[in-house]
Amino acid sequence: MIAVITGDIINSQQAEAELWMQKLKTLFRSWAQTPSEWEIYRGDEFQYKCAIDEVFTKIILIKSLVKTFENLDVRLAVGIGTEIFSSEKITESNGSAYVNSGRLLNEIKLNGRTLAIKTPNENINTDLNILFQWTSLDFDSWTAVSAEIIHIFAQDSTLSQEQVANQLNISQSSVSQRLKRVNYDLITMTDTYFRKKISQL
Repeated sequence: MIAVITGDIINSQQAEAELWMQKLKTLFRSWAQTPSEWEIYRGDEFQYKCAIDEVFTKIILIKSLVKTFENLDVRLAVGIGTEIFSSEKITESNGSAYVNSGRLLNEIKLNGRTLAIKTPNENINTDLNILFQWTSLDFDSWTAVSAEIIHIFAQDSTLSQEQVANQLNISQSSVSQRLKRVNYDLITMTDTYFRKKISQL
């Protein structure tokens, strides 16, 4: 099985596309090849495929990157399933992972949610979607400053607080305070829980 993340930028017209799009492309390029494994299309929509155990980390990185831009947010629909046809362009590939992800994005647009998942297992769907609804309450409220600190540590968990403090030109205690405010330890615990749960598929 594979994971397919289909997403769209919320309020994309309220920020310069050149700025957020270049950063999003740079992030995707660091993970995979385009257009076979990721693609941005229709101006503010995108699709990306990855291993199922990487999904939560990728969600955090995409969400935190987009939220560093004032007024921007992102909807993310995760489809877990098979890939029965792999095209040179991800948007032309097919399988249950793609179908689950694409249909789910349409559903969450209608009900006002920003994060959801669909797997072949309904029990896992129930558990993880309850988890995602709770986490979204926190993630959707990230400020640009909060998103920045989350993104830095999510990209490289080996960084020390002192290194990040030097990078941001702030004190180590300020880094520590920011991590506490965003409940970063809880984010990493949620990632561990997600990996354990998704391994049951």
